[in-house]
Amino acid sequence: MVSRLPFFALVLALSGGLVSAQTRPSAEALARSLQQRYQGVRDFSADFVHTYRGGALRTQTKEQGTVSVKKPGRMRFIYMAPEKKEFVSDGVKVYSYIPLDRQVIVTPVPTEDQATTPALFLAGKGDIGRDFTASYVESPVPGTLALKLIPRREEPQYEYLVIAVDPATLTWRALTTRDRQGGESTLIFTNLKENLGLSDKEFAFRIPRGVDVITDGTPN
Repeated sequence: MVSRLPFFALVLALSGGLVSAQTRPSAEALARSLQQRYQGVRDFSADFVHTYRGGALRTQTKEQGTVSVKKPGRMRFIYMAPEKKEFVSDGVKVYSYIPLDRQVIVTPVPTEDQATTPALFLAGKGDIGRDFTASYVESPVPGTLALKLIPRREEPQYEYLVIAVDPATLTWRALTTRDRQGGESTLIFTNLKENLGLSDKEFAFRIPRGVDVITDGTPN
């Protein structure tokens, strides 16, 4: 469950605009600029490092991999170390695959009326100003600006998000999710490239042979 948190939250960080490094705008103004840029991003790819610090158990993990996103609703996370994992959304279904478990979990992409706010962003339908209150916080990445985004309605999966962006271009650099158990999941992005014209075929998932397929909690 820990590894799925950034999967549903990631597209929230797809926002940006232009901000002078010398003059910091208000948090609300930065949030509006983020939303404007988010609307102009059709797709992106990046490398990431994912760290998770547990709440009650105080555990800590570190993983790395690559991510690709195409609006609306297509995403592919490939974890390469220390354990191989893959999370793919083709816009209709979400596939969660851990080779060592030899199983694929298949769930539908939430509809708009069923989705949490991060899932609305996954579908390209969210609005930072409408869905969150914004304030500045210390950034997890030196030299960037960071906004703490608290959802205006209570969300079962998380308490708040922190988005770190480059102050000159507003390219996002990191995304932190604070869950209800006190854990923090942080994705730090490098080699980010936007509007590449990614094909829908890149988000098609082929179920490997010999694995169990679980839908609605039931193996098939």
